[in-house]
Amino acid sequence: MEIGDIRFLFYNLPVIWIAVALILAIVEALTMGLATIWFAIGAAAAAVVAIIGGSFPVQMAVFFAVSILTLLFTRPIAVKKLRVGHEKNVTEQMEGKQGIVTEALRPFETGVVKVGGIFWTAVGEEPTISIEKGTVVVAVRIEGVKLIVRPEENMDNG
Repeated sequence: MEIGDIRFLFYNLPVIWIAVALILAIVEALTMGLATIWFAIGAAAAAVVAIIGGSFPVQMAVFFAVSILTLLFTRPIAVKKLRVGHEKNVTEQMEGKQGIVTEALRPFETGVVKVGGIFWTAVGEEPTISIEKGTVVVAVRIEGVKLIVRPEENMDNG
């Protein structure tokens, strides 16, 4: 039996599955994207099936079944616990934060609002209302370089 012989592969399937699992685990460790770890787990399960003498189709079925099941059932938990993926940008971080008006907002005009120690050019969410200096406001969103705000007491209406 030579290395190029297909029988060589079938006699060494446990080693091949373990190598696949290790490679996928290394890729996961380098990327930290929670993308390949599920397939590494599936490959490890297939290696166990290969060691106990399961046929190649059974090994493949176990690989895909375990990979898909761990992906479906544990990835959402892992993403939530590890906070992998989306990181809030400045705009998303501002939404819902309280600030104080330092220069009054007049209908269809800008004013200034201080949020978290930073001064923002701001306009009211409803452009026809005035918001007086000293009023506590809540950031609704950012449009361009302007902070869109509404008075804090209007939070329950939105």
